[in-house]
Amino acid sequence: MFQKVLYFFSLIALVQNSVSAQSDSEQKIPSSPEEIFEVGLEDDVVSPITFKELECDITDPDCLPGPPLACDSYHECNPGWCSQLLSDDQPLSGLKNQKWGSWTYSVGGALRYRYIDESNRLRPPTTGRKSSYNQWRFNPYFELKHGDDFTAYVEGIDGSTFNADLPLLPVDQNRYDLLQYYSDVKLFDTGYGEKIRLRTGRQFLQYGSQHLISPLAWSNTFRNFEGAKLYYTSDAWKIDAFATRPVNGASGNINRPYSFDHPDQSRWFSGVYTTYKNAPMGTLDIYWLWLDEDDDQPDRIDGKRHTFGTRYAGEIPMNDECGNLWMTLGWDYEGAFQVGKDVVGAGPAKDVRAGFISTNTGLTFNQVAWSPTITGVFFWGSGDDDPTDGTSNTVSTLFPLGHAYWGLIDNFSGQNLLDYSAQVSVQPTKKLTFLTAWHWFDKAQAEDAIWNVAGAPFGGNIPTASRHLGNELDLVATYAASKNVTLQAGYFWFFYGDAVTKNPNPDVANRGDADQFYFLMDCKF
Repeated sequence: MFQKVLYFFSLIALVQNSVSAQSDSEQKIPSSPEEIFEVGLEDDVVSPITFKELECDITDPDCLPGPPLACDSYHECNPGWCSQLLSDDQPLSGLKNQKWGSWTYSVGGALRYRYIDESNRLRPPTTGRKSSYNQWRFNPYFELKHGDDFTAYVEGIDGSTFNADLPLLPVDQNRYDLLQYYSDVKLFDTGYGEKIRLRTGRQFLQYGSQHLISPLAWSNTFRNFEGAKLYYTSDAWKIDAFATRPVNGASGNINRPYSFDHPDQSRWFSGVYTTYKNAPMGTLDIYWLWLDEDDDQPDRIDGKRHTFGTRYAGEIPMNDECGNLWMTLGWDYEGAFQVGKDVVGAGPAKDVRAGFISTNTGLTFNQVAWSPTITGVFFWGSGDDDPTDGTSNTVSTLFPLGHAYWGLIDNFSGQNLLDYSAQVSVQPTKKLTFLTAWHWFDKAQAEDAIWNVAGAPFGGNIPTASRHLGNELDLVATYAASKNVTLQAGYFWFFYGDAVTKNPNPDVANRGDADQFYFLMDCKF
């Protein structure tokens, strides 16, 4: 552990020593790990700390801006890949928005490398303890547009994992596959900002805070769906109606790491997601989501579930007596209720009565050195206090970005979970950000299972005498060299509580505290 901690802070020192050579131009810095991986080709920025960025559109290349990084003297005299990667101009900028008659086309992609060294996480197999591995993810894309009337988009993926000590998970590997391919057609345009469009094909789904629907860009494979989405946009509203089937292993379908992915024919995932943009000081979301699973799995929280929810997110800038920005108060509050039918364990289908509440409140001190942001987080995901009463009270978080909320070490999925968290981020320079977070985790109900990040009962559907799962400490350093290159290192510790260390299942209990170190480089072109 000492060597990994030393390596973590050595990386920070190297990054900090290079800052003095950098440009002082304005730049937006990701303040948490999920912001880096949600600004890919087709993903959103979502952070429990920076609330204003929650509506950032992942199709907008300005989602991850950054000034150029000075190359060494050789490359300054001989500009090449170094100067291109470390400038605000993408290396393939000559292939962006190129004219072809009345059409325009763009070619680009992203490449990510990540090294992970972890031990004692709550991941399968239950007896697994330690693993270190290297991951590469390559995502080339081609886009063809005819003005604002029509868009065709194709994106590939080659996600690979090498030298792992434990069996690979569905989120680790997907070789030589099609991640997205869709057409987007404008059906109606009033000329006054109101439009209706239809997108059909394989695509990402992403809404709100991503507690329930996320492309899962932190993983090595993303998460995708296939179907149709009809959406309306205006100055005040955005209304999406979609009907899709999950596609790859990260979406819960059969994992096909070496063959072509096919939509899951046993499941529909549909819904209507509405956003009112002119709510007081923020945005208001109201949604209905429907998961319809024909092949109900007794060891999963799935079934036929309707989710009704709402979310309110925004911020209030506060000025001092001179009119200068002094502090910024931000918030993101969300709650949902679930009803339906689900087979959980042995026996017939049960009635579903479940839900969750999430509150994130943060305060940024804009005039203080390093612009610190302090955030308080609370999450409650319901659990089942009586597995024999014919009702299932365990919430399903559907297709979430759990990495952003329930601890960066990725032990939990938000089911049967209480999370109390305090988080602090600082920005010593315009390119460098540090994040630290502390979590206290409890089971919502001692009688319910420990549900891991994959939404599976870790060690079985067994009750525990204690509800306390443990505490987690997260440390992350992020260096945004440019729009094209981001470096990040993180170290996480999880100190298990009695619900784990005194678990009736010895495969769960017989483990030390967990830790994880990672380093990654993300390049876009």
